[in-house]
Amino acid sequence: MKTTALTFAALLLAVAGAQAAEPVVGKWKTASGETASIAACGGAYCITLLTGESKGRQIGKMSGSGEKYSGEITDPKADKTYAGSATVTGASMKLTGCALKIFCKSQTWSRQ
Repeated sequence: MKTTALTFAALLLAVAGAQAAEPVVGKWKTASGETASIAACGGAYCITLLTGESKGRQIGKMSGSGEKYSGEITDPKADKTYAGSATVTGASMKLTGCALKIFCKSQTWSRQ
């Protein structure tokens, strides 16, 4: 009986953990049409390209929760890293990268 109760409790915790995943985690279609994966890494969330010319390259690392995240994002074509932020709203995410906090560019990614 105790084994069954422990198994049931472990199952409930696993389901609760899966439901509590951050909205930023998952696969995203970038503005240029590539696919990126955002997954937990260390105490943050790493952005890795899954398709395209830079396939396999980590292009960002952000921290945060809920709808708001901040950190760094790299433009793989220019090979430049910028201070970045992301806001998740439903199935879309607006990413903004800024140089010197003045020159900023934004793009919207969609959840796959």
